[in-house]
Amino acid sequence: MKRYTIPFKKLQLKPHQIWVNQWFLLTSGDYQKKHYNTMTVAWGSLGIMWNKPFCQVVVRPTRFTYQFMEAYDTFTLCAFPAQFKKALKLLGTKSGREGDKIKESGLTVIASRKVPAPAFEEAELIMECKKIYWQDFDPGHFLDHSIQSAYPHKDYHRIYFGEIFHIAGTQDFLSKLSPFRRQQN
Repeated sequence: MKRYTIPFKKLQLKPHQIWVNQWFLLTSGDYQKKHYNTMTVAWGSLGIMWNKPFCQVVVRPTRFTYQFMEAYDTFTLCAFPAQFKKALKLLGTKSGREGDKIKESGLTVIASRKVPAPAFEEAELIMECKKIYWQDFDPGHFLDHSIQSAYPHKDYHRIYFGEIFHIAGTQDFLSKLSPFRRQQN
């Protein structure tokens, strides 16, 4: 698949669509050391924080990927075309503790361009990130009490903010519009 380097300011995507319907693979670890794990994520955000392009992901401490997010400074988020939905479902429901779920998925692990965490050859969008902040959800701060129903086992997510260092994607993710310019009256 042909991917192009995409500056953050030229990244074009529909955040709700990609998080809710398409999903991402969150991968942390070190490609060269062959020590990494991945999981499917459908909750998160993208934007600007502290004047840096960032993505925010959440991982429960019970997930195997949590160990990798804690041990390594970098991670990737990869989005895939629709034909890989079955592989993403498998990677979101099986644990890497129990075997080689990546091999079972049929996806191909590749080196990233700027960070040690690996990416996937079949991805149509790859965001390479370095952790810049983390915090655990505090249920005492939930203002909507229905949120608590997402945590019947009290396994509250850890939030990670990652500065986006490199984006590679197909032309579908490259904005064709010229940058916004203020109109003069």
